[in-house]
Amino acid sequence: MFGDVTKWDEDTYRESILKEREIQTRTVFRTVWAPSPNPSPDTIVVASSDGSVASYSIPDCISKLALGFSNGGKAQQFLGAQPNGFLQGHDGPAYDVKFYGDNDDALLLSCGDDGRVRGWRWKEFSESEVPIHLQGSHVKPVLDLVNPQHKGPWGALSPIPENNAITVDPQGGSIFSAAGDSCAYCWDVESGKIKMVFKGHSDYLHCIVARKSTGQIVTGSEDGTARIWDCKSGKCVKVIDPVKDKRLKGFISCLSCIALDASESWLACGSGRRLSVWSLPASECVSSIYSSASIQDVIFEDNQILAVGAEPLLSRFDINGAILSQIKCASPSAFSVSLHPSGVAAVGGYGGIVDVISQFGSHLCTFSCQGV
Repeated sequence: MFGDVTKWDEDTYRESILKEREIQTRTVFRTVWAPSPNPSPDTIVVASSDGSVASYSIPDCISKLALGFSNGGKAQQFLGAQPNGFLQGHDGPAYDVKFYGDNDDALLLSCGDDGRVRGWRWKEFSESEVPIHLQGSHVKPVLDLVNPQHKGPWGALSPIPENNAITVDPQGGSIFSAAGDSCAYCWDVESGKIKMVFKGHSDYLHCIVARKSTGQIVTGSEDGTARIWDCKSGKCVKVIDPVKDKRLKGFISCLSCIALDASESWLACGSGRRLSVWSLPASECVSSIYSSASIQDVIFEDNQILAVGAEPLLSRFDINGAILSQIKCASPSAFSVSLHPSGVAAVGGYGGIVDVISQFGSHLCTFSCQGV
């Protein structure tokens, strides 16, 4: 009736409890759509708080949901999805994931709390025949970049600063990282060496984007400013301070996320519960958008802006700040929104949950990222 206690395995029981809690508290910090000749969304890659970088098949998730394999009733229709590819990318949380290139030679890049930027060949990873339960270190990185340490008094070395975000410029052969030592770094892909260091922020960097048409990068920092840098000289050419704008006074100054539109003429800045939109040619703030919760990621879609934050919503704004739509999401706090060329959006956040939303605003599927 009560089982055979002589066969009780305390270690296995403890491990199962810890694993269950880890899954429940896992956070997806970034999602990115994998390159594919298929015009429909096929594979999404997520970077999570357990240091993993994992890929998930969206058609598989949709088909399983259609067959009724979900974690709840009508009010909570989402899957506990197993990855079809898994890497243990970092010691500590993985904060960002990007693709360098868009063909069979593409590199899958990630960065994290351990101060590393790592890169794997996407084809080798996606076509691996190693069983999923044996994956993690089965594909060796072809890039393993580590942030420099700084010397203090008596030659003591600082801890390795974390990398909070990365962006790429394949034409220039460069990877840019936003680091916890208030610097941005430009890495040469071929040599794996630092080509340029961008110094000027007074606090650590949250975000970074490449403005490729002008040979610049844009960084966002805990100091509340966004800075535009010239990649040839390494000098700051413009400082954007949303808090100096009178419409933003009294709100949190930390600049948590930035995004450029396709023309690279408009910049969106998330600062606390405010989203400001800037015309870069005019250096003017054209609109200021208020949110009921802190904004944690933004992205442009044509002349509209998608934003997520510390609430279960995907909000869509026009460039003048008007709310066009708000879509309910499963995660109580979202850290990432990414857009497939077809218009399908993916929202990732707390609980390891990813919402996949069609261009028409309907949920294609929602899944919870499971470990291997």
